[in-house]
Amino acid sequence: MLEKRIIVCLDVREGKTTKGIKFRGNVDIGDPVEMARSYYHGGVDELVFYDITASSEQRSVMLDVVAEVARQIFVPFSVGGGIATVDQMRRVLLAGAEKVSVNSQAVKDPLIIDQGAAAFGNQCVVLGMDVQADHEMPSGYRVVINGGRTPTDRDALQWALEAVDRGAGEIVLNSIDADGTTSGYDCRVTRLISEAVSVPVVASGGAGTPQHVAEVLRDGAADAALVASMVHYGSYSIADIKRYLAAEGIAVRLDGLV
Repeated sequence: MLEKRIIVCLDVREGKTTKGIKFRGNVDIGDPVEMARSYYHGGVDELVFYDITASSEQRSVMLDVVAEVARQIFVPFSVGGGIATVDQMRRVLLAGAEKVSVNSQAVKDPLIIDQGAAAFGNQCVVLGMDVQADHEMPSGYRVVINGGRTPTDRDALQWALEAVDRGAGEIVLNSIDADGTTSGYDCRVTRLISEAVSVPVVASGGAGTPQHVAEVLRDGAADAALVASMVHYGSYSIADIKRYLAAEGIAVRLDGLV
């Protein structure tokens, strides 16, 4: 049985880790380098670093912060935010990331997925998707870009299938409706995408308890769960989550827990 992964998300704005609800009302909660080090020592499987204003500010990700985080941790590390060219991807990978996440820029120019996969391999290219429930879309979910600010005409399921066909090796699927609410993931859209694509799907948005994580890994058929608020605010540790999952019969990596 493949082990399920627990991934911590660090949303970064102006060099500080920040957190909001449904992409609004963000407050700064800490230093991303110190937090990354703490989560690494706490047994996290991977880290995701998002420069959340890079796309809307039309700039590249903060490479100095990426490099410092990479020096502190020894687990897979994915970075996203305003990445629009293969050269920017290369810079992020050279700064120490193992994966590059493309989101808004990929919707605007899907060729970045093809080009990134050709240059660095599918395993390095992650599609970030922010989706919102919308009954007008065929799948019931619409893709939204620019940090939740701009609805698109893209259907979530169709976009996921196209991105994988272009070379995306993983999808991080974030529900805007659930984001930051700590009331649980959207298992419906997670299962919809997970069952349709041939690559791992990481569920994102809404984690509040270890039970929520278990639900999305089982009912949502996710390969991994991304958490933020529930660990950032000290409600639960990585160890708490993983031990609960193990007790529920879900395979997780238990070595390195504190």
